[in-house]
Amino acid sequence: MKSFSASDAKNRFGQLIDMAQAEPVRVQRQGRDVAIVMSPDEFRRMAEAARGKVNPAVERLHAESAKRWATVYEALAK
Repeated sequence: MKSFSASDAKNRFGQLIDMAQAEPVRVQRQGRDVAIVMSPDEFRRMAEAARGKVNPAVERLHAESAKRWATVYEALAK
C-alpha cells in the first residue's frame, strides 16, 4: 500500500485520488495512520463482504437494548 503524508495528500490531491483507483492509499500525520483513501468500487466490495457478518447474539442484544431504551433515545432526539 502506498503512503502519503497529510501535507502531500493535500498538495497532490489529484494524484492521490488517481492512485486510489488502483489500490488503497494510506495518509499519515506525524507517522500515524489517519486515513485510507480508496476507490468507490473497492469500498463497495468491502462493505458487501462485511454485510451480514455481525454475530447473531450481538444483533439480538442490540435489538433488546434499543427496545428497552427507546423512550430515552426518543427523548434525547428531541
